[in-house]
Amino acid sequence: MGRRNSRVIPLAWLLVVLVAPPAFCRAQSSLSRGSSLSVERASDTLVSPGRTFSCGFLNVGINAFILGIWFTADPNKTEVWSANRERPVNGRGSRLSLRSDGVLELTDAGKEVVWQAGATAADGKRVELLEEGNLVVRAGSGSVLWQSFDFPTHTLLPRQALTKTTKLVASLSGGSPNPGYYFFFDNDNVLKLMYDGSEVSSIYWPSPDRSVFENGRTPYNSSRRAVLDETGRFTSSDLYSFNASDAGGRRSRRLTLGHDGNLRLYSLSEAGGWWQVTWEAMPQLCNVHGQCGRNGICVNTPEARCFCPPGHEMKLPGDWKKGCRRTVEVPCGKPGGVKFVEIPNTDFYGFDLSGFANKVSFETCKKRCEEDCNCNGFGYRLTGEGRCYPKGILFNGYTSPNFPGSIFLKLPLGLDVAQTLVSDEAGTACNSTRDDARAPLPPVDLYARKGGLRWAYVYAFVAALGLIELLFMATGWWFVFGHQASRRSTEEGYRLMTSQFRKFTYRELKKATDNFKHELGRGGAGAVYRGVLDDKRVAAVKKLDNVTQGAEDSHRLLVSELQERGSLDQVLFPRKGGASAAAVAAAPLEWEKRFKIALGTARGLAYLHHECLEWIVHCDVKPENILLDEDFGPKIADFGLAKLLQRGTSDGHITRIRGTKVDVYSYGVVLLEIVMGRRVSDVPAGEEEDVTGVSRLLGGIKRAMDGGGDGQWVDDYVDPRLGGNYNRKQAAVMLEIAASSMEADRTKRPSMDSVAETLLSCDNNKTGNRHERQQHE
Repeated sequence: MGRRNSRVIPLAWLLVVLVAPPAFCRAQSSLSRGSSLSVERASDTLVSPGRTFSCGFLNVGINAFILGIWFTADPNKTEVWSANRERPVNGRGSRLSLRSDGVLELTDAGKEVVWQAGATAADGKRVELLEEGNLVVRAGSGSVLWQSFDFPTHTLLPRQALTKTTKLVASLSGGSPNPGYYFFFDNDNVLKLMYDGSEVSSIYWPSPDRSVFENGRTPYNSSRRAVLDETGRFTSSDLYSFNASDAGGRRSRRLTLGHDGNLRLYSLSEAGGWWQVTWEAMPQLCNVHGQCGRNGICVNTPEARCFCPPGHEMKLPGDWKKGCRRTVEVPCGKPGGVKFVEIPNTDFYGFDLSGFANKVSFETCKKRCEEDCNCNGFGYRLTGEGRCYPKGILFNGYTSPNFPGSIFLKLPLGLDVAQTLVSDEAGTACNSTRDDARAPLPPVDLYARKGGLRWAYVYAFVAALGLIELLFMATGWWFVFGHQASRRSTEEGYRLMTSQFRKFTYRELKKATDNFKHELGRGGAGAVYRGVLDDKRVAAVKKLDNVTQGAEDSHRLLVSELQERGSLDQVLFPRKGGASAAAVAAAPLEWEKRFKIALGTARGLAYLHHECLEWIVHCDVKPENILLDEDFGPKIADFGLAKLLQRGTSDGHITRIRGTKVDVYSYGVVLLEIVMGRRVSDVPAGEEEDVTGVSRLLGGIKRAMDGGGDGQWVDDYVDPRLGGNYNRKQAAVMLEIAASSMEADRTKRPSMDSVAETLLSCDNNKTGNRHERQQHE
């Protein structure tokens, strides 16, 4: 064969071929129409201009990937945002694409679309990752059509605002797609942490045993905005703030809601590339609700550990969130068939049974629980005040050496168990300060079992009982919280209630409001528009935000009778500035109308708490949510996070005492504001550093009440704009009710039905007497 022509290749060219990576493997600064990122190329990423953040595919399991954002300097690529953590994609063929029509979407291997940017991004020209970690879709003009900062997952980055329309959500465990913990602005404008499990939900931060003001917050700023800056300073519109332990320097930081329900601020170590906790909301993890599930008990040793109490065992090894299940049946209706085992320094938070008064003896408390088949045990405080807390559900259990009480667990008489908890060395760890909490250790058998029980029969019984319980839970969940797939049952409900309620179509409401033209106001749940229905009735139509059920397609609308006089705050508090302020100051709300509003609101809340078909806790009582009809009759509105408890079931015996007492406290605030004609929050604080305006005000009222006299003290608290034209007896009663309703100890607060009865007893209109007015001398 002849020799082929050869060609010398320059060494520099050869080096380029061998060293330079292919163009398609390089990190990109943006995506244009028709381009994509592939899951099969690890280096296929978007990088922010300063290379602080990267965006691409993260491996979260065997052949499972999510599209996420992470700090480039983090060797572990801890995600700070993800598009599809509940629906991971395949490791082959999946890609993020900006389609030719401008839609940003994530497709699985089988070409199934698992995620798309919002409808506002339907005409995107390019996708960019900004230096602050914000993934944006831009129009041709450069304006932002969609951004990941508006849709956080479990992490908040510096300069990313948490608002009334956003929240942080964490799953119950690292491998679970089901949400369980939330960090959000509640309808009272306060930042909160909430546990939302399959059986129960509860707020655990700030302290649910304290009022908004006692927790150092304010409900009066409705802007609902919180932000973390790069120096580690966090500020919120509800007056809450904190600083990182390393505050001051510009570091890589993230505020993350972990799988254990704790909110922590992290800083990335520049030297070792590991995350350091620089602040946390719950230093004692056992104060986070849901740690050890139903019947489980959490102990800080100092690491949080879970235990099952006597007569129980871990329900699902490896997952303490499932809690503990009974291993024996507790007899019902058999006198002398049960005993109570003391677990010292322990409490199960919440779910107290109704009908059990405080200031009772230990034996009385024990007997009442013994006779009630729904009572699983009782708490008894050792403070000498006779506080009895019978429990319908054992949840949020924790043990602390500083807790002044014990739980007395109801068990069969023949069960032989140890009477105390074990030492700190035993137990199962239930948390980690890292986001990727490790799987817990196997459960430890804490209590000796004797007596030759036939465990096979016991397990069979428990399994059958558990199956029935699950069926009931699933059925209840479907009927109460069913999504749009349950529209048929929803429509049936409307047909059953056609004599009282009316379901409108979106077209009807669009016509009634003249295409939502006349906005009356805007609240936490959405904007309110004035409308005229076909029968000429004037209505208020509210567009609801963040509601996922019970409406037509994507429209969430609530129709109610329009109250022409507006809300109580509009007629009670003087406006600042302009001629309107002078007009209001010249004509304050008359005393007769104030008392009528106070009485009507009390009767309304009493009905919700005690007489309604379901117990309802309003959770957001304030002047803005008390609407007034033409005759100044009050109507309670905007229920916020109202809770329903159906009567006649096992859970029906459980009263949300804490919830109703929160309503009572809030009513006390409203009552004070009705009497004084100004915001309680406007009362100046005392000279002492720890004395707030509210505590100073309540202290003065209580001292005046204890001093007796002829009631002249009332004049110091009544709205001076009334010029002395008020009923002194009614004012005194209202102030006394307000003081008792705002007691720091919730057990000392009255019920709303007793409040209503007290006010009704001094209502002049009830007996037809002429209204008596007290004049200043």
